[in-house]
Amino acid sequence: MAGLREQIAREQRTMGPLLVAAVVVGLIGLPVAAWLDLRDLSERMLRTQASEISRIIDDMRGFYGSDVVGRVLKADGAVTATHNYRDVPGAIPIPATLSIELGKRISAHDGSVKYRFVSDLPFKGREPHQLDTFERNAISAFRANPSEPIIEASGSLLDRHVRAAAPVVMGQVCVNCHNSHPDSPKTDWKVGDVRGIQEISVAQPIGANVLSFKYLLLYFGFAAAAGLTFIFLQRRQSALVHGMNTELAEANDFLAAISLKIAKYLSPQIYKSIFSGQKDVTIATERKKLTIFFSDIKDFTAIAERLQPEDLTALLNEYFTEMSMIALKHEATVDKFIGDALLVFFGDPETKGVEEDARACLRMAVDMQRRLEQLNRLWRDRGIEQPFRARMGINTGYCNVGNFGSDDRMDYTIIGAEANLAARLQSIAEPGGICLSYETYALVRDLVRARPLAPIAMKGISREVVPYEVEGLLGELAQRPQVISEHATGLDLFLDVEAIDENGVERAKKRLSEALLALTARSKPATF
Repeated sequence: MAGLREQIAREQRTMGPLLVAAVVVGLIGLPVAAWLDLRDLSERMLRTQASEISRIIDDMRGFYGSDVVGRVLKADGAVTATHNYRDVPGAIPIPATLSIELGKRISAHDGSVKYRFVSDLPFKGREPHQLDTFERNAISAFRANPSEPIIEASGSLLDRHVRAAAPVVMGQVCVNCHNSHPDSPKTDWKVGDVRGIQEISVAQPIGANVLSFKYLLLYFGFAAAAGLTFIFLQRRQSALVHGMNTELAEANDFLAAISLKIAKYLSPQIYKSIFSGQKDVTIATERKKLTIFFSDIKDFTAIAERLQPEDLTALLNEYFTEMSMIALKHEATVDKFIGDALLVFFGDPETKGVEEDARACLRMAVDMQRRLEQLNRLWRDRGIEQPFRARMGINTGYCNVGNFGSDDRMDYTIIGAEANLAARLQSIAEPGGICLSYETYALVRDLVRARPLAPIAMKGISREVVPYEVEGLLGELAQRPQVISEHATGLDLFLDVEAIDENGVERAKKRLSEALLALTARSKPATF
């Protein structure tokens, strides 16, 4: 566990600076990469444009040198301009023919720029121009509105193609020539009419410019690598955390199981106060006024001699289980089991006040005696001839309560003469009875009817102690279910007044009346 925790802490210390560095590089790297790529792209486009312009100028200069200057120098007489200049010695091309021929030269190269000079009304005897949809639509649009530019962009995913058309507008010289020329397809031209179009198309393959973004590609590659590294480190750390959580869960399960086992050796109040941090596990005591309960089983030695050890153990454990459940129901602190004796007290670690603690202790003792009567009936049905009969003593006084022992092993208990007095009161109580000290009786006198017994002297207590034997119940205790139980040779009586139903009441009355008559008849002297 410690090794995993150290490894996680070490990786967190490493990942922190790495993450900060990655964020800084990412914030700075993106604009730098974009600027470098834009610079390279701009330089590449400028080189391409310069190369294309240079090629176009070379084509124009070459055409001018061969088809204009060359023919002028070879002319023997006057130089004329005509559309079929190649057929006329000393002739040079007119502007329209010049544009057509230059377009053929420029477009003949495998470049990105193409040029065409086309019309839907070519001269007679001249090869007609092959017009596509864009060109036909452009001529029609310009004849309707010559001032509106026409541009079309098309292409596929990997290349783009832009075509721009401009109108060829007739001037006065053009009108005079065309209207008088015998090969003109139209002789009613006017100044401003659109004769045709000149088109420039530029192709730009996208794939050729992919490498222009090499810095962005490197940036994204770095970002992807950093992201994958971060994901790997996160998953690694997640696996470590998962492993640590698994170990923690196993440790918690182990500790929970251990704590549940430890709880069997401690009173629930002590267990709760220790594990909640309310009490420290140190040797420390305090003096408090408590109500102490002590019970003991009458003739336990004789019972133990008659029972097998296994039966005695099961019987005693069942007895202590039932008594402990009643004690916990009344929020008592079960101190210890001493052989067949039970030591319980009220007032620490939780208290409801001295008076209420004493009253709760008395209620607990009454419930214990009633439950023991019910258990005796069950045990007799299981074959136990002489089940348990308990004597109980209750005293209220000051005791030292807390942790006693050594630093290595300690016990939470009470010490003092008042605790010994509770044991002494138990010893003088009748089997199935409860004996109180005056201090306790004064706090619960509205709940019980008790009679004083002969005073007793106790070592450690300077005063004489007057015990009070509980003879009956008053108030709320008198309203509790009554159980009448008596067992002797020839007598086996158990009557739970609260549990019996109406039919059972009548049957019980009848049988008890018969029993009373039989006993009365037996007690009468015989007559002769």
